Amino acid sequence: MRVAVLLACALAGCGSNEPTVIDGSSAQAFEASVSRAREDLPDGDRMTFDRAIRTVGGRWMGNPDPDKAARVTFNGMTAAEIVADQEARETGG
Repeated sequence: MRVAVLLACALAGCGSNEPTVIDGSSAQAFEASVSRAREDLPDGDRMTFDRAIRTVGGRWMGNPDPDKAARVTFNGMTAAEIVADQEARETGG
């Protein structure tokens, strides 16, 4: 029985170490994937991640829909990629 449970977990992705990928296909999918992706990060990177998510609208001057800009910008990225991008922007790299 125990083997069956372990096999079921393996097939379902239990304990997967794959990072969460941001889904920008809709506002709801974006919010859900951002929440999951944030949990993938160590505490020290979460503020940088949050800052990136909040400030993306400023990258597209005059954009009437900053939420859509965030969905388009971060779609397909992982939290670590978002943090690295934000850090590069902050340091001019």
